[in-house]
Amino acid sequence: MDTKTQLNNAMKEAMRAKDKVAKRTLTMVRAAIQQREKDHREELDDSAVLAILQKELKSREETIAEAKKAGRDDLVADTEEEIVVLKKYLPEAMSAKELRTLASQVIAEVEASTIRDMGKVMKVIVPRVAGRASGGDISNAVKELLLG
Repeated sequence: MDTKTQLNNAMKEAMRAKDKVAKRTLTMVRAAIQQREKDHREELDDSAVLAILQKELKSREETIAEAKKAGRDDLVADTEEEIVVLKKYLPEAMSAKELRTLASQVIAEVEASTIRDMGKVMKVIVPRVAGRASGGDISNAVKELLLG
């Protein structure tokens, strides 16, 4: 079952269970998916849906950081509950070691030798990671290996 179908089924289940947090979170994710599909006039594949989930997760992590600075403990608690819901639909995160290994394989594969080749490496590695690591983590691993 693809991720989009899982999200739709989970939304129905959250409505039946009267789970307000899951319903709210899944509604926002589904709206983001539908908006992207409408903008690009095509149905999203699973990797694009995972990218949207990753983006939503990052957004909520940033919200928590801002809410903590502002002393909004209520907002922090709500957002942490939303993060728990989102993580159910993301694949298990790659360890830093796994990411470094994959990055070094891709660097060898595309014969990258300098930081100028980073774009070539990123183009190959990002689809392989498929939501198991953030773009920043991927970028940092590749930079570290290319810079020596």
